[in-house]
Amino acid sequence: MKYRVLVVLAGFGLLLVSSMPAVAHHSFAAEYDSNTVITLTGVVTKVDWTNPHMYIHLDVKDGSGKVTNWSLEGYPPNTLKRTGFSRDSLKEGDTITITAYKAKDGSNMGAGREVTFPDGSKKFAGPAGR
Repeated sequence: MKYRVLVVLAGFGLLLVSSMPAVAHHSFAAEYDSNTVITLTGVVTKVDWTNPHMYIHLDVKDGSGKVTNWSLEGYPPNTLKRTGFSRDSLKEGDTITITAYKAKDGSNMGAGREVTFPDGSKKFAGPAGR
């Protein structure tokens, strides 16, 4: 009897899981243009250290003084930590320069590549284009 109840509960659990939407990891090539490298200098407004990717939000001023907020995706936090890029590396208010691959949809998003800090040191935030 216990076995039958367990089988029914397991089947019900599988039914629930299979009806949930799948969350798939996105493809670099689907979202970013590896032929369009941009260089942005701006002020960090927010850093999201969340899986599966960290995000750097940056206010960038253009030549006329207009400020645009960019969102730049990077490696997962654990990968960054292993390469010496810690939570304390970036703080709100820091001015940085970052190279990135621009989003194909034209939005103010990119796949971050190399971050240059105010002291001139550099760290990779994301992979080379594919």
